[in-house]
Formats: sequence, C-alpha cells, structure tokens
Amino acid sequence: MNDTPGWASPGSAPSDGREPDASGPAGSDGRPGPEQSADRPRQSGDAPREPGVKWSKDQPPAAQWSAPTGTPGAGGPGQAPWGSGWGGPPPAAKPGVIPLRPLGVGELLDGAVSTMRTYWRTVLGISLTLAVLTEIAAVLLQGFVLDDANTEVLDDPSATLGELTDVMGDLLLSSAALYGITLIGTVAATALLTTVTSRAVLGRPVTTGEAWRDARPQVLKLFGLILLLGLIAVGIAAVGALPGILVSVSAGAEVGFGLTLLGLLAAAVFAAWLMVRLSLASPALMLEKQGIVTAMRRSARLVRGSWWRVFGIQLLAAIIAYVVAAIIVIPFTFLAAAFSGDGVTGFLNTAGGDIGWTFLIISGIGSVIGSMITFPITAGVTVLLYIDQRIRREALDLELARAAGVQGPGATGGS
Repeated sequence: MNDTPGWASPGSAPSDGREPDASGPAGSDGRPGPEQSADRPRQSGDAPREPGVKWSKDQPPAAQWSAPTGTPGAGGPGQAPWGSGWGGPPPAAKPGVIPLRPLGVGELLDGAVSTMRTYWRTVLGISLTLAVLTEIAAVLLQGFVLDDANTEVLDDPSATLGELTDVMGDLLLSSAALYGITLIGTVAATALLTTVTSRAVLGRPVTTGEAWRDARPQVLKLFGLILLLGLIAVGIAAVGALPGILVSVSAGAEVGFGLTLLGLLAAAVFAAWLMVRLSLASPALMLEKQGIVTAMRRSARLVRGSWWRVFGIQLLAAIIAYVVAAIIVIPFTFLAAAFSGDGVTGFLNTAGGDIGWTFLIISGIGSVIGSMITFPITAGVTVLLYIDQRIRREALDLELARAAGVQGPGATGGS
C-alpha cells in the first residue's frame, strides 16, 4: 500500500514481540529436551504419544470435552481465539460508525445515518447553516428576479417570437442562478461533511471549526471539480446533439429531430457511465488532498470493475434522499399555497400559482429541513463508498485500524 496515497495517519506498527515461551530452555514448549529423549522406553502408565509431542498424563475421559470457550489475550477476555469456539475468523474491529472490513449496502446506509445520529450537533449544525444560507439566497433571487418574469406570455397564443424569447431567456438565467446557489451550498456541505464522516469512521469526533480548517484548503478545488464535471456533461450532450442539428439544417427538420433525439439518448448513457466512474473524485480530492485531475483518475481506478455496484448504491442513496426530501417539502408546499393569495386550488389550477413572498418563505422552510437531512445522507454514503472501495482494493482497513489504535486478532476482519 506504499504506492497508493492514504488519508488516515498510520499509527505504530504492530508489535513484533514473540509469543510467550517462544524462546527458552529446551522442553519448555512441550517438546522433549536433551534429558527427554524421544526414544526413551515407555514406562507403565505412560500416555500414548507421538514423536516430538509430550502428552499430559491427565487426559479427559473420551467424548467428554468441548471446544475452548475463551483464552485471555487471544481476542479479548472471554473471547475465543477464533471468534466463537472454532466458528471462523474474529469479527472486524469497529472503532467508529462502520466495521473495518468490506461493507454491504445496508452497512453503507447505516454508517451514514449513524454518523448523523452520533455526531448530530456537528452534522446537523453544518447542514442547517448551509441550507439556511442557500435557501435565503434562493428566496431573494426568486422574489426579486424570477418573479419579474412575465410567465403569462407563455400561455398567450398571440405572443410574438420576441416576447417568448425574452421570457425564456429570463427563466433560463434565473434557473442557472438558482442552480449556481444550490451548487455552492452542496459543495460546502460535501466538503465539511466529508471530513466529519472520515473522522467518524475512526470513532473520533470533530467540531465544525476543525472540519472547516481541515477542508478549507480543498474547497476551491472541490468547486472546480464539480463545475468541471457539469461542463463535461453539457459538452457530451452538445456533441450528441450536434449531428442531428447539422442534418436538420441540410436535410430537413423531421430527419434531424429523430437523429438529435437518438444522439442525446446515446450522450445521456455515456454521460451517466462517466459520472459514475468519476463519482468518488470528491472524497478522493478532499481526503487525499489531491488535485482535480488526479482525483478524477483516482476515482476511475477505484470504480473500475465495480461500476454497477457503485451505480446501484449511489442511485439507492439518491432515491432515499429524494423521497425523504419530498415527504418533508410537499406538505410545506401545500401549506404555503394555502396561505398564498390563490389558495391550494388556485395553485393547482395554474402553472405554479401566485409565487409571492409568503409562498417562498414557507416553502423555503420546508426546503431547509429537507436539505438538513439529505445533505448528510448523500455525502456520507459517497465517503463511505470511497472508503469501502479502498478497503476492497488496497486493504485500507489495516491502516485505519492502526490509525484508530486498534490492535490484536480482531483488528481486521476479512479484507
């Protein structure tokens, strides 16, 4: 593992001390010494023996013995030297929120929730602060900018092309601004929660200030990484749509439309494959203190051969986060509509209803609560998935066990 970067500070190497009685006078290990020649004639009453082995004279009656129940010092007091009797290897050490061994899907999700539950002051404090700041910026933008767009033009059959173009341009600009605000909040939350989750794996708490001091040097790089990934996705979509656009100009709109749709579909598949392959670049950049390009290459190496597993886990986490957010946000949306000018009926019968300050504030409260819960889930699963892939490929559990101060037969478990 010397040729791979590591983020856990390795502790002292396991002791090289010998086992008790490994050295000493002949005969102390149960083998015959010079004075106990193996070819000594058997005396009456001697127990049967094999060459080189000295058997005790006090043997238990036949069929009346059982497997050992515990040996102090071999896995802990009262713990059998191989876990439970002769049942297998010792269980993996668990200094923090996950056991130090390859993880299952349920353990990854449980680790993210356990981090939020165990270090709730830090985790929810970070999530709440960033969610409030992000939502305030989004509400102000929607209230002062987005609300000025005359969306009624979209429903007017007599609207001119210039009017439609102006409205669509305003909506596109506002949507891009909202996405940028959300992106900044997501980047900051991911940076801070990555540090908290990595410490939680070792069972070490971390304050918000400590998390910020550790993450601050990499925040701009993380923002650049996420922005670069977004530009790559847009570029792939543009390349996929370009042949259809060119055909539309030369051969006609009908042929070009079908080719454009086919190109966008192929581009979407390729973009999804690439984004999953690069999905572990964020924790690699934050924890290994890598550059943007190096972190992307690192993610590609970790995901290679496990694409479907990484894709399934990331998709499941996203679905869970979306469902949790919807359960919280939808009631606040209807409550906001009830207190707005048009009421719930008017909100449902029109394209968004009256988006006034009352609606924006009440629905914003629901968005803050939803983000406060979903930020730790998505960030935590991504970090733990990164750690799991390194355990499977690089035996990171050994380094983590040393960093956590865990020694002994139960320090690792089946990596």
